[in-house]
Amino acid sequence: MSTLDWMADPAWIAPPAATVEHRADGSFVLRSPEPLGDYARCVGEWLEHWARHTPDAPALAERTPEGGWRRLSWGALRAQVGRVAQALLGLDLAPDAPVVVLSDNGIDHLLLVLAAQHIGRASCTVSSAYCRLTREYSKVHGILHTLQPALVYASDAAVYGPAIASSGLQVPVVFSQGADTVQDRIPGALAFEQLLAGDETPAVRTAFEAITPDTTAKYLLTSGSTGTPKVVINTHRMLCANQQMIAQAWRFLRHEKPVLVDWLPWSHTFGGNHNLHMVMCHGGTLVIDEGRPAPGLIEKTVANLAEVQPTIWFNVPRGFDMAMPLLEADEDLARRVLGRLRTVFYAGAALPQASWERLQRLARRVLGREVWLTTSWGSTETAPAVTSAHWRMERAGVIGGVLPGVELKFVPNGEKHELRIRGVNIFPGYRHAPELSAQAFDEEGYYRIGDAGYLADPKAPERGVVFNGRVAEDFKLTTGTWVSVGTLRLRVVSALAPHAQDVVITGHDRDQIGVLVFPTPAAARLPRDELHAHIARGLAALRAEGGGSSQSPTRALVLDEAPSVDAGEITDKGYLNQRAVLQRRAALVEALYDDNDTARVVRPATPEKALP
Repeated sequence: MSTLDWMADPAWIAPPAATVEHRADGSFVLRSPEPLGDYARCVGEWLEHWARHTPDAPALAERTPEGGWRRLSWGALRAQVGRVAQALLGLDLAPDAPVVVLSDNGIDHLLLVLAAQHIGRASCTVSSAYCRLTREYSKVHGILHTLQPALVYASDAAVYGPAIASSGLQVPVVFSQGADTVQDRIPGALAFEQLLAGDETPAVRTAFEAITPDTTAKYLLTSGSTGTPKVVINTHRMLCANQQMIAQAWRFLRHEKPVLVDWLPWSHTFGGNHNLHMVMCHGGTLVIDEGRPAPGLIEKTVANLAEVQPTIWFNVPRGFDMAMPLLEADEDLARRVLGRLRTVFYAGAALPQASWERLQRLARRVLGREVWLTTSWGSTETAPAVTSAHWRMERAGVIGGVLPGVELKFVPNGEKHELRIRGVNIFPGYRHAPELSAQAFDEEGYYRIGDAGYLADPKAPERGVVFNGRVAEDFKLTTGTWVSVGTLRLRVVSALAPHAQDVVITGHDRDQIGVLVFPTPAAARLPRDELHAHIARGLAALRAEGGGSSQSPTRALVLDEAPSVDAGEITDKGYLNQRAVLQRRAALVEALYDDNDTARVVRPATPEKALP
């Protein structure tokens, strides 16, 4: 089958379908007519199944320091998880306390997480950025004291040891490298290989069989985009049910095992739940990518994609944008990367239409056909998928239809419809935060996710939901006009393509919209007058499209400094935290609205000044 032909076969992809319940208060509820099928009792059942049925099939691979590969089959993975689980039982760890990981993705990291889950103990992976990208450890110390871990793991004592040693915690600490070098600061630090030294006993099986679907599997911290991180409880039921939901939409997963090359961090739900668990549920292969969307690292990602040739390419929009110049410059490389893909999937942020069209142009050039570009929508609290665009789309914007087993309620909120969710994939609450947990749900038990959306076609609800930004992110101009930040941001990035990597929308408590522009690396190298002329023309094109003051920025300012992960301006998932950028760069926002600053502030081009 060709990439497009197979999508017409209901054995390979679920046909779109939806039902709507309209209510007297103006709200309505969207559901899938397909009932949710049976799902695993716990995450470990996936591991047990594939270790028993395909013990020699490849499960995991990661680069070694020498440039080769460390690989584990499903049988070897289960054996090592059992040994680590036995070691955890032998350490007599504090009850009801999580195993906490402070490192990037890696095989040792995953062995420890799976081992904890296999004996009914929760884990929590904390963003490595809190240790790798700063020497100011107050935030990670606060997180560690909130979590009160039973054990802390990090890959390298040289990188993570200082943060752990200065935390004041008195718990077992495990390092994959350098445990012997920090004994003076972290007495008794263990080498990870010590956890693999013993044999598994029946105690592991006893603990495994005691797990219920409502046992906590992991804790995940909410991203900085919503303020102070909250500790989200993820149960085994949530995680296993969500993979069943996805599998009922992506039926091709029954026919071919997914092969992924993935950098997305396990400290977030996209990489740590959606992608990792898809591989585990279906007995696929996960190649841990040491690259990421950053200069000097995106090249590693593209090289790994070309070598492994995955069947699904998961990424955030920024990751695709950074990979595109490398692929466009080398057709053979692009052909290897795209050639075996079943789908290209973006999430974590909305994809600008210009990026969508650019990727499809490349696919047509090197493959002679388009690829299936798709997305999903959800959050840390939803395990994560709520919707799936399991059909061919012509453009970005639609976030898909509701998956089986989920109810999506649309509640009138000002000029928008606020989205709320109910289903077996929804979290039971935040850890040790009963008031926050109560506030997260409405009177019917629907989770208040804080996003807005609307039906792409009210007369055909099966055509899916359009994302309409975050309710709290939107603002009113002083004229009383609402500005939808999420949708406007996409229009601006597309209008300024290919010169804007991303933009931040300004205008709260003002009468005009402005944009702070993060230029692409290529755009940043242009003479500033030339770049300003391109941006002026893009702003003029937006104004010509109409839409009034809420859709027409009147000014822009190009930023010289890239967004800072350390300052919370960009998350591990690769998208901009609009609030953090506006707070950190408040002086530049003021400059943007200084009508006398003609050197930095770009205005929409007039016809006579527009570029030819």
